[in-house]
Amino acid sequence: MPKWALENADKTDMYNTIHLNIDDKGMARLALNRPEKFHALNAELIAEMTDAIGKISEDKKVHLVILESSGPHFCAGGDLRWMQDQMQADRQTKMAEAEKLSHMLSSLNQLEKPVIGRVQGNAYGGGLGLMCVCDIVVAAENARFALTETRLGLIPATIGPFVFRKLGEGATRQIFLTGSMIDANRALHLGLVSFVVPDTELDKTIAREAETALKAGPTAMGYAKRLLQQFSQTDDWQAQNKQAVSALADCWETQETQAGIKAFFDKQPAPWIKTEQSD
Repeated sequence: MPKWALENADKTDMYNTIHLNIDDKGMARLALNRPEKFHALNAELIAEMTDAIGKISEDKKVHLVILESSGPHFCAGGDLRWMQDQMQADRQTKMAEAEKLSHMLSSLNQLEKPVIGRVQGNAYGGGLGLMCVCDIVVAAENARFALTETRLGLIPATIGPFVFRKLGEGATRQIFLTGSMIDANRALHLGLVSFVVPDTELDKTIAREAETALKAGPTAMGYAKRLLQQFSQTDDWQAQNKQAVSALADCWETQETQAGIKAFFDKQPAPWIKTEQSD
């Protein structure tokens, strides 16, 4: 766990396959924790992630989320034992398990708080899917990414909608069919990654992005993310314009907006910004 993340540690919810730590600044660190399996996804991890995301969503003190893992790799994709279990299951069970993964990714994607992904090493299959539901992704320059399912005779179906919405059809075609490996610079070009930095700069860059997010109004960030979700549901620009106008009117009526505007004119920090005086 990076030193910068420990300095303001407030509370930690311990699970078997993930860690959830929430500090006193409003930052939740959600970490995959199956290092012996390179943080591969299985039924238990998916269930615990879903539970943790629900807690984060309901906790008004949480302003943003850092999604990460420890060790040399971010996420190896689906756990092989879990995949073997799926192979032996009937069709209904296969679909039920896929729906659980889809629900977990949807919950993180729709979370009305910014999600920043910290990615090192390999991110395959479901690991790449997790990246696609992050709002900002910071990747180490030695990171590698692939949708490897077709190499096994499968398809990256459950994570497919999230990849498609993140990258668009053209970029998705390039990585969806053949299981080709892409490096961090290629991922940056495709839009999968926001920043590529040396491995030694990962934590510094994450801290910078987190501090920036903590200066924004938490309710406003939630409104902004919700509006983008609405935009993605229609290609009708007139409908999008109406959604935007309505969302802005709703935001103006919040106490947060009124307090933030007042603080600006008073040349004072916004009330949601933690300062040494307010700590």
